[in-house]
Amino acid sequence: MKKIRKGDKVIILSGKDKGRNGEVIKVNPKEDNVIIRGINMVKRHQRQTQTQEAGIITKEAPIHVSKVAIADPKDGKPTRVGFVIEGDKKIRVAKRSGEKIDV
Repeated sequence: MKKIRKGDKVIILSGKDKGRNGEVIKVNPKEDNVIIRGINMVKRHQRQTQTQEAGIITKEAPIHVSKVAIADPKDGKPTRVGFVIEGDKKIRVAKRSGEKIDV
C-alpha cells in the first residue's frame, strides 16, 4: 500500500512551488513521482493533430514523491503517513494528529 494516492491533498516541501498545495492527479510508482493539479507547470510545443490545435501549451510536470507531503486532515499542515490495522483492513493515519486519511 502506497502512502500517497490519487485524490490526496498534498503540500510541496521543496522546489519552485514550495509551500503550495494541490490535489494528486496521477501517481507513477515505478518512477516514484506524482503529478499535482496546477503545480510544476511547464510549457511544451504541441504539434497539430486531428483533435488538437498546434501551439505552446502549459501542463503539469511530475514531481518526485519525496518532495511532497500529505496535508493533515485536522490543520492542513504537512504530515507523515502511518498505517493502522483495523479488523482485516490497513488504514492510513496522519502521524501529526492521529486522524484517518480518507479519500
